[in-house]
Amino acid sequence: MNSSNAGLIIAGKTYNSRLLVGSGKYKDLDQTREATEASGADIITVAIRRVNIGQDPNAPSLLDVVPPSRYTILPNSAGCYTAADAVYTLQLGRELLGGHKLAKLEVLGDEKTLFPNMPETLKAAETLVKDGFDVMVYCSDDPIQAKILEDIGCVAVMPLASLIGSGMGILNPWNLSLIIEQSKVPVLVDAGVGTASDAAIAMELGCDGVLMNSAIAGAQDPVRMARAMRLAVEAGREAYLAGRIAKRFAASPSSPMAGRVL
Repeated sequence: MNSSNAGLIIAGKTYNSRLLVGSGKYKDLDQTREATEASGADIITVAIRRVNIGQDPNAPSLLDVVPPSRYTILPNSAGCYTAADAVYTLQLGRELLGGHKLAKLEVLGDEKTLFPNMPETLKAAETLVKDGFDVMVYCSDDPIQAKILEDIGCVAVMPLASLIGSGMGILNPWNLSLIIEQSKVPVLVDAGVGTASDAAIAMELGCDGVLMNSAIAGAQDPVRMARAMRLAVEAGREAYLAGRIAKRFAASPSSPMAGRVL
């Protein structure tokens, strides 16, 4: 969708980084802070049902190490299996963050695959948009569903590359390309990234950004992996803007044959 080298624009706001990162699964808050800093991300997603951002005043808060003054906090409805539950969770997140409108909608289908429940996702998206939210939405890699979500008024669509936490990378680049080609809102790969090359491929396909958590937090060295992911997203974006050469079935010499001295 976004063909220029300008920053990532979501709901009218420009972000320097096209890498969005999660805040869960780290060994402690110090590692969360270090990995987040190494990633260079501007947007940090927070599972309202799992991470303390003020729900428990007697426990350490994520906001102590990832302050809203520095980062855009993106509350999400991870762990919700119905539209009603997701809507309630994001309304709670908005209240905890002082009226924050940007939210990431997730409505899961089952505990085994964590695949999106699209009928419930569509229902929740309609409710949230009417309630004034700027909705970024986790969805299947189905171009028709992505278009419906855009038409509802979602500010970004976030098709999965593969199952959440699987690390399998992009399993269906063709569907992803169809979504990118048709979309007038940002398209960000969400779920399934395993390593830096997966992130680079997503960006080379033309995605506007990549969101990940497990690939960084689950790495043997999360801080180093966060740095690798930042570089991969930047490199993939540059390659996309540069325009790769066409694939050929025959060799093509890198030096011209015409006008040779010998």
